[in-house]
Amino acid sequence: MSNTKENIKRGSCPVYKKCGGCQLQNLTYTDQLSFKQKKVEKLLSKFCKADKIIGMNTPYHYRNKVQAAFRTDKNGKIISGVYQSGTHHIVGIDECMTEDVTADKIIVAVRKTLKSFKLTTYDEDKQRGFLRHILVKRGFATNEVMLVLVTGTPVFPSKNNFVKAITKQFPEIKTVVQNINPYRTNLVLGDVQKVLYGKGYIEDILCGCKFRISPKSFYQINPVQTEVLYNKAIEFANLKGKETVLDTYCGIGTIGIVAAKHGAGEVIGVELNKDAVKDAVQNARANNLKNIRFYQGDAGEFMEAVAEESEKPDVVFMDPPRAGSDEKFLSSLIKMSPKTVVYISCNPETLSRDLAYIDKNSTYKIQKIQPVDMFPHTAHIECVVVMSRKEE
Repeated sequence: MSNTKENIKRGSCPVYKKCGGCQLQNLTYTDQLSFKQKKVEKLLSKFCKADKIIGMNTPYHYRNKVQAAFRTDKNGKIISGVYQSGTHHIVGIDECMTEDVTADKIIVAVRKTLKSFKLTTYDEDKQRGFLRHILVKRGFATNEVMLVLVTGTPVFPSKNNFVKAITKQFPEIKTVVQNINPYRTNLVLGDVQKVLYGKGYIEDILCGCKFRISPKSFYQINPVQTEVLYNKAIEFANLKGKETVLDTYCGIGTIGIVAAKHGAGEVIGVELNKDAVKDAVQNARANNLKNIRFYQGDAGEFMEAVAEESEKPDVVFMDPPRAGSDEKFLSSLIKMSPKTVVYISCNPETLSRDLAYIDKNSTYKIQKIQPVDMFPHTAHIECVVVMSRKEE
């Protein structure tokens, strides 16, 4: 099964209806952008006129993170691919128009290599077997590749020879990690992992900054459009070199580090995920930045504490998950009253809800809304919004 650019042009992707990953694949890319623009305007025009959505010049093979599930069918054939939307049925895929080409080739190579090493796939019902999933991450700027093999058991027969066989085919693989997940769960990654080859992480460059990417750390999936998104956020922040910036939901520190390097006086990042905070600290060191520090904790609770302090940030970046923010966070933000708030959203519905709360309970003026197409052929829409405190 394949889902290539040529198939999309013909509208003949063989797994389009089964997969469910590309909800807008039946539309031309121009029509997709128009659809997303209209949705943003419908949800957000009551706050501010939205600028024209920024699309991709080449909206294919943009995903730098690719996951594949594995199973063996009733005929003994090993299948790899994605779960059909809303099910645990695996749709077999060799290549996809949204996924990195190298990552797809590595997944196919691993699938073929399993048989020669007599390794089995994991059976969820019987809870036995070896390989459950594969996760591949590639740094587009560095071409460094991480291969994560998610197994149902810690026992990995002939692991050294297996790793040699794969890395010989793909020398761009800089690290191989075995992640062990023996539980009945919808989560891909388990808690225990072993580095089989390399350092256990790869690096990439984004907006002129170096970032370490580990198996569990979040890193934006479309680096081309991430640069567009982050550059717009920095532009909206209008940093002059003296501002104290608070980066909430900071992940591995991407937007905060970009801000620290491009105009902020001091940056404070807060993130709940411990692994992400460790990567953020390493990323700051790798970029020789002395004007940024990170805290591990809940963003809402951190905001409540900072709101009570006398010295408060001038600019707040907020980049919450799809569920958006919550009233605890937003009420603390309003109480903190920074001069500028830059909201990076991956869900216009929850963005609309959060902006309505801010608009109703504060004197902030919503000045600009910039939609960005981060995930072509899907229904997802990112937006960058800038709000400024109205001076008395």
